[in-house]
Amino acid sequence: MKYLLVLCAVLLAGCATQVQQPGEGHAMPTVSFQQQGLAPRNGGQLVDMSALATGDILLSATNGITSAGIRLATLAPVSHAALYIGDGQVAEAVGSGVRVRPLADALAEESVVVAFRRDELDEAQAAALRAFAQAQVGRPYNYVGVVLHAPFSLQRRICELPLLPEITRDACLRGIATIQLGTPDNQRFFCSQFVLEAYAAAGLPISAANPAWISPADILHMREGDVPAMQVHRPLTYIGHLKFPPPSQLVETVRH
Repeated sequence: MKYLLVLCAVLLAGCATQVQQPGEGHAMPTVSFQQQGLAPRNGGQLVDMSALATGDILLSATNGITSAGIRLATLAPVSHAALYIGDGQVAEAVGSGVRVRPLADALAEESVVVAFRRDELDEAQAAALRAFAQAQVGRPYNYVGVVLHAPFSLQRRICELPLLPEITRDACLRGIATIQLGTPDNQRFFCSQFVLEAYAAAGLPISAANPAWISPADILHMREGDVPAMQVHRPLTYIGHLKFPPPSQLVETVRH
């Protein structure tokens, strides 16, 4: 009966899972679920700008209607992705096009900002990533890609049914994405697409999936200990939260 209840909970979860076969320390298969949140009060940490390195990925959300709609559609606590390119600057794709602006300005606008890192990024790759980001300034926003993501975010749930093997889920997502989203060029970007294109241009791709198929929520689930919907070359490392709504008690900022 106990295992039946567990199975029902898994089937109702509605998110990607990963099954580990029996091994040392456990006699039964274990199931990992996609994690829907990470906050200073539940295992995270608050950091300041000095903790960042060139190439760090910033995922964020605001209290606005657009952000709320994206988070509702993707079932994730983030709705935007940007790149830290060093010297207190971030590069991002927004409605007006690709831009570079001070990180302090971004922090002032967002309600939540969390940083992740792609390990193995060396100095040459970091320089290439920065150069790519700066070269795209002014490039138009990929409105078509964002519009196409709306139906894709619903249809992809078929591929993310619990207990589907990772290889099956990845193949299913790629098939639906190819049909729904196609393989657009990189002349226009939306936020998460821009981030993955920058890493690909630097010679250190995060995933083999087309960057135009990836949402901020997908990037969030590419972190260590989580279950990514599409296969990644290496999980992202959590650095910390640069901004988070203040909890009921003070959280000491971790300085690096």
